[in-house]
Amino acid sequence: MNESILKTIGVAFTVCLVCSLVVSTSAVSLRDLQKENKLNDRRLKVLQVADIYDPNESIAQQFTKLESKFIDFNSGMLLSEYKNYNIDEYDQLSATKNPQLSIKVDASDDIAIIKNRENIGKIYILRNEIGEIDKLILPIRGYGLWGTLYGYIAIKDDFNTVSGIEFYEHKETPGLGAEVDNPKWKASWKGKKIYKDNEVVLSVIKGKVDESDLQSSYKVDGLSGATITSRGVTNMVSYWFGESGYSQLLRELNYES
Repeated sequence: MNESILKTIGVAFTVCLVCSLVVSTSAVSLRDLQKENKLNDRRLKVLQVADIYDPNESIAQQFTKLESKFIDFNSGMLLSEYKNYNIDEYDQLSATKNPQLSIKVDASDDIAIIKNRENIGKIYILRNEIGEIDKLILPIRGYGLWGTLYGYIAIKDDFNTVSGIEFYEHKETPGLGAEVDNPKWKASWKGKKIYKDNEVVLSVIKGKVDESDLQSSYKVDGLSGATITSRGVTNMVSYWFGESGYSQLLRELNYES
């Protein structure tokens, strides 16, 4: 009887051990694949917002059309190198968790509710045939209703006109705030202006934009039933195109062009 119980326990233990080894081995072996898939998901959004995505071509190959640069948010300067980081692997969101690589945003300035801003970000440049900047693809993020929205915004070579917007992660309500993924709404951003008299004025309004309004180029249709998400998108644009974000860089590029 005792021998039978011991055998049963031994078999159960062996099965559990084998199963745990299989699960652990699978997790380790799939880690690189999961990391690559996550990277490709973000790369896909970058290609889409740059309007150069071709479903018949590999994402990795298409991504070579873009130039990646570090941006020092404190100076507004573009950098080809940053410490020993590989630019393709650098994760600016991870940097926000390191006090040596980020700063705490003062509550009075934190309109996007990001809490910490990385010192060094990463942007993408699409150049034309003669090597001039055609578009900039800039990461943006900010709090909506249920959590932070993460995405990219593309701007044209006047460094003031939106050519596209995409979000790759958010927790907004399906049918309401999640309409940030609606192709029609995203298309409505094209041609909108960000700055007026050096101030960020582009905003997502309540309701639909009246095209006869002289200020319509600075307004985007609101998300029906999602006032807080709409306000969150407005706030993230205001923050990232303000002094703590990309404004210094865009001024420098305007002087150079």
